Amino acid sequence: MTVQDKLQQLQTLFAQMERALIAYSGGIDSTLVAKVAFDVLGDQALAITANSPSLLPEDFEDAQVQAADMGIPHRVVSTHEMDNPNYTTNPVNRCYFCKSELYDTLKPLATELGYAYVVDGVNADDLQDYRPGIRAAKERGTRSPLAEVGITKLEVREISKLLGLPWWDKPAQPCLSSRFPYGEEITVEKLRRVGQAERYLRKLGWSTLRVRSQGDTARIELPAADIPRFTQQTELPQLVSAFKTYGFIYVTLDLEGFVSGKLNQELPLVSSMP
Repeated sequence: MTVQDKLQQLQTLFAQMERALIAYSGGIDSTLVAKVAFDVLGDQALAITANSPSLLPEDFEDAQVQAADMGIPHRVVSTHEMDNPNYTTNPVNRCYFCKSELYDTLKPLATELGYAYVVDGVNADDLQDYRPGIRAAKERGTRSPLAEVGITKLEVREISKLLGLPWWDKPAQPCLSSRFPYGEEITVEKLRRVGQAERYLRKLGWSTLRVRSQGDTARIELPAADIPRFTQQTELPQLVSAFKTYGFIYVTLDLEGFVSGKLNQELPLVSSMP
């Protein structure tokens, strides 16, 4: 099946829904869902962005700019996962509590506004990974159009490019809480310093990156091919000084390079987890 076939199936799915409220983070997956929903449903599609300390301010701004560019109606709500110790203690199923908070916020809103469906940006590849948040969404009746049609992450980018979305190659950007090893408490201050550190690196021109936080240590992850150029071109003492002003004591570079979801390597039995 071609990506054009899958796009047509996605369009048909939204036409059958008639109205849809989209959990819209501004990432490439939920943005494609919002774009197709709006193309099919017009003002009967509504994008909702949840703002919280775990979302980078620039990602929040991107979501607003992209929604305006697409023309889709867009609203912002606040979520309060940071008030839940089941979330802030950072267990291996942390994402379950995050998504529970999100959809416990969105579902009543959808009911109030007359939307029969709440949809998210989960794609077919996500179903093969450890994503406890998916279970929370399903328990609350959320639908995943990309996964239902069988659209993979690569196909999300292909279809986004086909539709002329200028951010089709935007790097994946999971929430800031994913930067911490399981079991380390997450605080607003820790999220802030990670966000500042990643913002610093992006201003230097590095787009695909993570700053993993473990205690007082910042561990920079860049694609392995970029590491030699990074060490040659970066004023390392200046970078270390900046990171220390954010609250880190130690600054390191991960020589393995960037690996999406690297902290899940701590979970060798992840497939058996609920």
